[in-house]
Amino acid sequence: MTALEATKAATAAPEPWRLSVEDYHALAEKGLIPEKTELLYGEVFHKLAKSPTHSFFQVQLLDALRPTTPPGTHVRQDQPITCLDSEPEPDLSVVRGSMQDFRHEHPRTAELVIEVCVSSHEYDRSKLRAYAGAKVKEVWLILVPEKQIEVHRQPTDGQFRERMLYGPGGQLGSTTVPGFEVDLAKLFI
Repeated sequence: MTALEATKAATAAPEPWRLSVEDYHALAEKGLIPEKTELLYGEVFHKLAKSPTHSFFQVQLLDALRPTTPPGTHVRQDQPITCLDSEPEPDLSVVRGSMQDFRHEHPRTAELVIEVCVSSHEYDRSKLRAYAGAKVKEVWLILVPEKQIEVHRQPTDGQFRERMLYGPGGQLGSTTVPGFEVDLAKLFI
């Protein structure tokens, strides 16, 4: 090894050990992946603990979403969506099919994903590429401190072509779950 090669080797940053979704599942089944984690872009992340504020908004949205869920779909809470190299666990999702359809594998897309962001804005935004790659039709980021909802639609080539910001105040309806509408003034009381 030359002096230049030795210098480059000594200053090179360590490379992360990347996992596929299949590796992640296999390691988790053997108890080698801690609980409360999610796979994003081949790396395992510990999920943040949920504050009472986060839980309040999640349950409030779940209660509003369930009665509007169209036939042939169902609501999932904190359950994985298998993407190409990721397996995020959105706070809420509406997926096509019955619960029985996902007895042996997780859904690979969703009609709607909702992430509640109290202090996790950038982390939750980092999931957008995975959701767009999985062709999730609509993503709502509930920006609690700002009293706003950031909506992403039209997934194409690993990104969403449409990004809209709603609130404070006003009404927001889902384009993928007809009948699901939120009054932002009431949501963010």
